Amino acid sequence: MLNTQQMDPVLYREAMSRYAGHVQIVTTEYEGVRRGVTITAACSVSDRPPMLLVCLNNNNPNNAVFFEAGYFALNTLGAQHQTLANAFAGFGVKEADARFALAEWQVLSTGAPVLSDAVVAFDCRVADRKVTATHTVLFGEVAAVHFGPREPALIYLDRGYRSL
Repeated sequence: MLNTQQMDPVLYREAMSRYAGHVQIVTTEYEGVRRGVTITAACSVSDRPPMLLVCLNNNNPNNAVFFEAGYFALNTLGAQHQTLANAFAGFGVKEADARFALAEWQVLSTGAPVLSDAVVAFDCRVADRKVTATHTVLFGEVAAVHFGPREPALIYLDRGYRSL
């Protein structure tokens, strides 16, 4: 017999803590405002055209810059990026300039900040967006790709970092 329980947010979050996710930083810069957020909610959508999606929390007013910019970069982190992941998740380092000062960044096609030593980074133009519940899903058509060093991936599982 399957063990089922009534779904509530706490139970759902506990279940999702057992779902391994690649740690990434999604970034943008618009009208002089830089923003970056650590996420695990991102995935490939299509290879024709090359497209991926990221999910951003609507409850954080600082995320509005993503919705206004029309472009973003998805920076895939390696095991060596734990400190950077924590900073962009809001632990310790609060100011955007201080967060970005922790690493080297470059620009590819759209103007979004791309992490120079990301395992891989995808520079995207927003092709579509969908508001659902507490989040907005941004669909990004990939305009450019940056390959960094091949390093073990930074994964988040059981409320902690792992590498693979």
